[in-house]
Amino acid sequence: MTLAVTGATGRLGRRVAERLAAAGVPQRLIVRDPDRAPSLPGAEAVRAEYADGEAARRALDGVTTLFMVSGAEEPGRVETHRTFIDAAAAAGVTHLVYTSFFGAAPDATFTLARDHWATEEHIAASGLRATILRDNLYIDFFPLMVGDDGVLRGPAGEGRVAAVTQDDIADVAVAVLREPEKHANARYDLTGPAALTMREVASTITEVTGRQVSYQDESLNEAYASRAAYGAPAWQVDAWVSTYTAIAAGELDGVTEAVATVAGHPATSLADHLSALRTT
Repeated sequence: MTLAVTGATGRLGRRVAERLAAAGVPQRLIVRDPDRAPSLPGAEAVRAEYADGEAARRALDGVTTLFMVSGAEEPGRVETHRTFIDAAAAAGVTHLVYTSFFGAAPDATFTLARDHWATEEHIAASGLRATILRDNLYIDFFPLMVGDDGVLRGPAGEGRVAAVTQDDIADVAVAVLREPEKHANARYDLTGPAALTMREVASTITEVTGRQVSYQDESLNEAYASRAAYGAPAWQVDAWVSTYTAIAAGELDGVTEAVATVAGHPATSLADHLSALRTT
């Protein structure tokens, strides 16, 4: 098998693996726990973790094209990414497709976007041919960001975010993986069809689902205080809060046509995504 997919037990990787299987494309699923991997025609599951370079090298033996979903959010993520990328290069992988983040930069307001920039830099230094998918915020997460009280709260001000669905990202990824040579050394900024304020997000959720949702623009102090009850480590709270401050700073604004160009269909709007959820 010359194509491998990571993250098949997660939301995005599973979508990609299922689409490839439906198209009759053989694949190797690189997972931490093969027992949790989806059972798909033409797919075999192999155990390996990003942080275990030797296991990753063995798991990738014979693979030429690799879909790498970014690892779990944790302080050492960049180092585990580097280990896995080095293993891929050592195993003979020639094309790496990586899920990065919109506006990845060393000084990005969203703290985790800095990890993605560092990973992109390591991919470039590895000598691997690559395609970088810079995903905007996931539309799928908006309903989950609403509190039990029906309030979507955060310090986003009147900034806009061009969020994109995971299904659209998966469609783009599959198109790239099936014809990687057409997308060699390309970087795609993946967005939805519109850039919305959080107030517009709240009103759209209300209109489509019937659930009354409002937006509360918090100050930084209020944002940290309202999240203190979760008991999360400081780096994680910083990531949560900086999602909103990145929106306020305009760093998640800007609509592109990359989904339509690569996947061959228009990007899905928040309203359409919510409507589809109601019918499933």
